[in-house]
Amino acid sequence: MKLYIQQANFFLTYICEFSAVSAETVTTCENDNVQVLQCANGVISIQSALYGRADMQTCNEGRPASQLSDTLCSLSGTCWLAAGNSIIIVINMSDIRTSDPCQGTYKYLQTTFTCLQAVHLITCENNEAQLICRCVIYVFGANYGRRNQTICSEGQLPSVVENTHCSNPTNLVAQSCNELESCTISASNAVFGDPCYGTYKYLELAYICTCK
Repeated sequence: MKLYIQQANFFLTYICEFSAVSAETVTTCENDNVQVLQCANGVISIQSALYGRADMQTCNEGRPASQLSDTLCSLSGTCWLAAGNSIIIVINMSDIRTSDPCQGTYKYLQTTFTCLQAVHLITCENNEAQLICRCVIYVFGANYGRRNQTICSEGQLPSVVENTHCSNPTNLVAQSCNELESCTISASNAVFGDPCYGTYKYLELAYICTCK
C-alpha cells in the first residue's frame, strides 16, 4: 500500500464503532508543532482524543505546579473517526491551540487510535470507483478533491495538480454503497460538485466488507 499524507483539517465524523484488537496512544505537548498518527496498514480510527490536562505527570517537565494543577481541563469532542480515510494523519498543534479550554494551564493533545483493516481506494476524476465485497460494503469515509500533488497526476499539467488544499468530505459514497455487495460510483463533478475549479481531482475512500 502506498503512503499518502493528509494534513488534518478536522473534518471529523463523530462515531465510535469498530474497535480493533489493540490501540495506540500518542501524546504531544502544547508547544510541539505537530502530532503524527500512522498506520502501517489499514486506516486510522480515532477512539478518543483529549486536549487539555487530566493529570499532573504528563508534559510536566520544566513547568510550575500552577500550570499543572487543573486536571479537569479538556476540550469537548473526544471521540472521532477521521473521515479522510488516511494511513497517516498530521495534526497541526497550532490548529488545536486556537481553542483554550483552561487558560494558564499547560496542555497536551493525547490521542488513542486503532488501525482498521480497510480497503483504501483512489479513483481519478472522470473514472469510476468500483467497490466489491463477498458480503456487504461499509464505507468509513470519502473525500473528493486533491490533497497531494502526485496522486492522479500522470499526464496532467502542473497547474491542475498544484492546489492541495482542495478537500470535500462527502457521505454520498456511503449513502450509495452501504449494505450492497458491489457498487460503482463516478468520480466526477456531476456527482460530487466541484470543490476547486481548475484542479484535477480524485475520489479517495476507505471501506470494509462486513458479513452480518
